Amino acid sequence: MRLLAIVLAALVLLIQYPLWLGKGGALRVWEMERQIEVQRESNSKLQVRNAALDAEVRDLKQGLEAVEERARSELGMIRKDEIFFQVLEGDPAAARPAVPSPATTAK
Repeated sequence: MRLLAIVLAALVLLIQYPLWLGKGGALRVWEMERQIEVQRESNSKLQVRNAALDAEVRDLKQGLEAVEERARSELGMIRKDEIFFQVLEGDPAAARPAVPSPATTAK
């Protein structure tokens, strides 16, 4: 009777092996589900990027405003009758000319 119980326990373990560790086992399924979730996140980010690129392409094909904006920002172009002002940012004290102080000129 004891031998029969050991044989049945061994058979149950042998049946469980493919379920948990085999090619289509639960561990493999969990890993694949994790990979699918990572790929879905990547796909959603790429869909957002593609939608933005698609909108930009449609804008460039249909209107001159987008082309003009690109020419201004990327190429620094201006219209014929416009005046261009360049604003330099930085330390305001460094941009001022050096003026002698009254204490140094009184000597």
